[in-house]
Amino acid sequence: MSLSPGDEPHDATQAAVLAFWESRLNQRSKLDDGGRAGGEARSGAHMNGVRDLVASIFVDSGMPESSIIYEPYLPGYYRARKRWDMAVQYKGFLVAALEFKSQVGSVAKNINNRFEEALGTSTDTWAAQTKNAAFGEIPPWLGYVFVLEETEETERPGRDLRSLFPVDPTFVGMSPNQRYQEMISRFVGDNVYQAGWFITTQWHGDSAAYAEPLATATGRSFRVAVQGRVNLVRSMLD
Repeated sequence: MSLSPGDEPHDATQAAVLAFWESRLNQRSKLDDGGRAGGEARSGAHMNGVRDLVASIFVDSGMPESSIIYEPYLPGYYRARKRWDMAVQYKGFLVAALEFKSQVGSVAKNINNRFEEALGTSTDTWAAQTKNAAFGEIPPWLGYVFVLEETEETERPGRDLRSLFPVDPTFVGMSPNQRYQEMISRFVGDNVYQAGWFITTQWHGDSAAYAEPLATATGRSFRVAVQGRVNLVRSMLD
């Protein structure tokens, strides 16, 4: 799907992806180096459109707007606290905590950092619950949303995976795009995160295109997971 800046955003995901690119481009134009050092990503605002779309899904599912909290700190176990990108709190309980991450360029350099960050964040949060009951009687519900720029680099088979012991053969010959999909698929399948949303996108100079190549982590499946979580929490607290 593609949408030019002047078009009516009939698709909410398309509009969020367009906002992602426009924010990056606007930020890049303000940087002395044209964004080569990644300053447009460090600003964080490029994910606001996707984040706001997810917030609207929670509101549409029955959460009051006042329950949405941006960039809250949540307790950890191996470290004191971690700032999440968004949380949903209802009647004093954590309905959801969500991370919004992206990768535009430099995939080979940063892919392992993304894996380790995502796994560490979830592991620490779940340890805080199982060891210290940090979130009370209702266990956490964690969501992971990832936007990947689709390029020739993301579609090429990855580098040599030789190691001291054999690696999981599933990863052999995978492209970075496929590795990200496998990561999110395993996260959700193993309950590391309770829901995922994986978006690939391209910028064509004056329009944006996106795809959702992982069937278990589409906008539709993510919305259903959110609705189920909200229904469960409200059945306990209302």
